[in-house]
Amino acid sequence: MRNFKVYMIFQWVFFLPIILPLCIVFGALRGIVQMIERVMDQIILDIAPSEQSTTHTVTEH
Repeated sequence: MRNFKVYMIFQWVFFLPIILPLCIVFGALRGIVQMIERVMDQIILDIAPSEQSTTHTVTEH
């Protein structure tokens, strides 16, 4: 049992410097892509004509 834990510690120490930067980079790229999609959706909503016709609000005097 003790050899197994030492082996797992070795694996974590060896692979963590490889895995952690990859996770950070791919997480950042995913966040960038999602933000670009949100901005593009908002641009489309702001620029494209809406399906509803423009209604004028009637106020009572």
